[in-house]
Amino acid sequence: MPAPTVPTPPQEAEAGESSASSEPEASPGVQWKPLLLESLGFLALEHGFRFATEPATRHPHRAFFPGYVSSLNGLHGWSDGDPFFVNYIGHPIQGSASGFLFVENDPAYRTAIFGKNRRYWKSRLRAAAYSWAYSELFELGPFSEANIGAIQSAYPQQGFVDQVITPAVGLAWMIGEDAIDKYFLTPFEQRYTNPYARLLLRSVLNPTRSLANVLTGRLPWNRDTRTGVFVQSPLVSAEPRQAPAKSYPDVPSFEFLATARIETFTSTRGGCIGGGGAGAFRLNPNWQLVGDVSGCTLTSLGPNRSGDSLTYLVGPRWTDYSSKRWQPHAQLLLGGRTLTLETIDPVRKALVQQAAAQQGVTPAIPPHSLYARNQEITGFTVSAGAGIDVRLTSALALRPADLAYTHSWHSRLDGMNYANSLQFTSGLVLRFGTW
Repeated sequence: MPAPTVPTPPQEAEAGESSASSEPEASPGVQWKPLLLESLGFLALEHGFRFATEPATRHPHRAFFPGYVSSLNGLHGWSDGDPFFVNYIGHPIQGSASGFLFVENDPAYRTAIFGKNRRYWKSRLRAAAYSWAYSELFELGPFSEANIGAIQSAYPQQGFVDQVITPAVGLAWMIGEDAIDKYFLTPFEQRYTNPYARLLLRSVLNPTRSLANVLTGRLPWNRDTRTGVFVQSPLVSAEPRQAPAKSYPDVPSFEFLATARIETFTSTRGGCIGGGGAGAFRLNPNWQLVGDVSGCTLTSLGPNRSGDSLTYLVGPRWTDYSSKRWQPHAQLLLGGRTLTLETIDPVRKALVQQAAAQQGVTPAIPPHSLYARNQEITGFTVSAGAGIDVRLTSALALRPADLAYTHSWHSRLDGMNYANSLQFTSGLVLRFGTW
């Protein structure tokens, strides 16, 4: 007599917990209607949190449509005035969560599992494209930071940092959660049967997938590739039958790089911490044309001062692909750098706020320009550097180190010389044409 099986509790199944199955999905197309409705729910959740916690969002002192126009016209530079955690942790979380929303509504690729297969990487690239679109909707759309609070209408909330970091680092976040799910959570579940440990680890170690599951009406620990946590043998479901393997070149036709960057200036105190993205088009087996957009927040400026740097560069890169694992490169990029600096007069700020309070303005948030001095400089920039990539799979490489020297031809910024700098960059490289 066969051993009895442990049924999935009814409440788990009703809430959307899926079981492993090799049956094909009902439709290969993207389920746009539920995707858009769930994305609007995510958008409402984010803006609701902003409205509840930010006095300046509740009381922007600007009419809705004029504030929207001024926000769009004011967008420039890199930094947007948010702290490091918000820009480089919070927004990648947003990018990853919106990417997983897309995955859950992409039936043809919903069950793709992290690994050396075209299906997985195509799935995540489709999701990254959607997370970029969602990011633009959140930042600049008809119901966005640009009009709900008119955030970009006043310095320093005017930079492009979120438009770059949200999809780029958000994609890296998605890949990281997928790797954790495959190489840690799945072996753990095959070894241990405690359902509460399973659901806790699934929820906590894949936080953005858990958020996307909730937004789509599923339990946080849902997996489309495995059985529910209360089933004794949560085996990974088989990937759909693949076409016969094809032979692909080792040299990618295009590469996309998501980076973290630390910069130090040789002629002044302090540095710059940030990130960016780059794309590299193949010209021939050893040469690429590179476009790089990156930015960072200036450090060691002292009290009541804040600033940022935005660089936009293009140029050739040489890469040695003779080794299939370690691949050095060197590049020379040309373009521009824009530096901005804001200085707050704390005494004047206190006086202006006191005057606003006495006049009955509630809350006492007077125009920023009454007590802030803003400066901006732009100049031609040259960057020369070299580094090395480590090939992990046909689709993914790690760039552990890239060192570059940068020189900019622009004036001093409030007496500080930012013309020369050394940059250390690290990141993940997505490789196209090799899978």
